[in-house]
Amino acid sequence: MKAGSNVIVHLRPAPVVARVASRTALVRPSVIDHFGRDLAVSAFLASRGVPVVTPSTELPAGPHTHDGFVLSFTTYVPHDPSVELSRPDVLKMLPDLHAELRLYEGSLPARGPLDDTDNTLAYLTAQGVPGLSPFYERRAELLALWDAHYNDVQPLHGDPHYGNVLMTPSGPVWNDFEDTWRGPVAWDLACLAGAAGTEAAQRAVDIYGGGAAPSDVEFHVETRILFGTLWGVLIENS
Repeated sequence: MKAGSNVIVHLRPAPVVARVASRTALVRPSVIDHFGRDLAVSAFLASRGVPVVTPSTELPAGPHTHDGFVLSFTTYVPHDPSVELSRPDVLKMLPDLHAELRLYEGSLPARGPLDDTDNTLAYLTAQGVPGLSPFYERRAELLALWDAHYNDVQPLHGDPHYGNVLMTPSGPVWNDFEDTWRGPVAWDLACLAGAAGTEAAQRAVDIYGGGAAPSDVEFHVETRILFGTLWGVLIENS
């Protein structure tokens, strides 16, 4: 079992993994839609021959609501959790994934990380958590610049870090499309830049092979830092 944003349970001995919304349900009023997109995008990519974790065929994949919890079922993929790809390795895999995602025609949100930031701020404010003013100010600063960096828009993975790539005997397998949204390619690169600043952004673009302006990647790293810091506050207060 793994517990973090969601609770992940391998239903041994069945080749089924249950995903149950935990903290994500606190700040995503539409968490069932996120789970549904994960299943839909994964099924689409699998139909295209992309190595992904697929919706379960042993149980109805869902998403389901039970006793107030949102959950889904996916196929268990044997893998070695101690083996993780490097950021450069994942960046080199992204162009092929993006090429397939461009063909996805399902409905996707257009403000992924902004919605998460707004929803998290709203939740923390409702809980009476103090000291949120700097987060609201930084959010306003980034929002004012958002449109200028909303370029090269297409369906994205949304959270393509190395923890979302499973290492299997037959090679890497993509996992967790819960954060998929229609946004700039620079966002996915920002998830793998590894640091703030121009140098890290340029390195991510170079490894990926172009496709985004380093200035856009640098901006989205800052957006990701804002949400990541907010998530830390959420963990402390939930």
